[in-house]
Amino acid sequence: MRFQTELVPATLIRRYKRFLADCTLADGREVVAHCANPGSMMGLAEPGMRIWLEPNDDPRKKLKFGWRLVELEDGFVGVDTSVPNRALRAALEAQAVAELDAYDEVKPEQKYGEGSRIDFLLRGAGLPDAYVEVKSVTLSRQTGLAEFPDSVTARGAKHLDELARMAHAGHRAVMLYLVQRTDCDRFTLAHDIDPTYAQAFRRARAAGVETLCLGTHISPSGVDVATPILIEIDGP
Repeated sequence: MRFQTELVPATLIRRYKRFLADCTLADGREVVAHCANPGSMMGLAEPGMRIWLEPNDDPRKKLKFGWRLVELEDGFVGVDTSVPNRALRAALEAQAVAELDAYDEVKPEQKYGEGSRIDFLLRGAGLPDAYVEVKSVTLSRQTGLAEFPDSVTARGAKHLDELARMAHAGHRAVMLYLVQRTDCDRFTLAHDIDPTYAQAFRRARAAGVETLCLGTHISPSGVDVATPILIEIDGP
């Protein structure tokens, strides 16, 4: 998935009201960027961080910059939570995700369950429908270990319960975590941040919901789905 316009480097001044960030461009100008991330962005919104913005000239948009990346000493983190679905859609349509490559029909944002929408409904001849929910993973508190969630997410727990119902109904249900960090090769749940989500995950897994975790290649040019990441979640 390529960014629509070339990203420009900036320095973060502050993030506020969840979706806004004051930034300083390389030429010294201060601008306000849209932050498309409702989470806590723990460890990723510290003043002085080097970040990357996507400029736009769309007259319909009030803000002319969107915050896309945080640059680390040894890589990048993607902070735009809309990016994983766009990147994953391209990979699914190319049948490039090994665990799901038998499906040749990819239908995004389909209604299901109790007033919910599944990120992707996959169909293939002679196969059960596959309901795939996607979560963007950006938290890392230990070297090499990615965690989800970075804040309490009642909506995320609801999605897991919906997937469990799909599995009970005989469909294939998949919880897919896309790690938008280039410095992690393992994944786990942040039980201490949201124990209710962790409980919902265990219920879903017991009901037959599959868990996948994929890494990403990230650069100021774009974000692409990469190889699977080791899942380290204990218990049934």
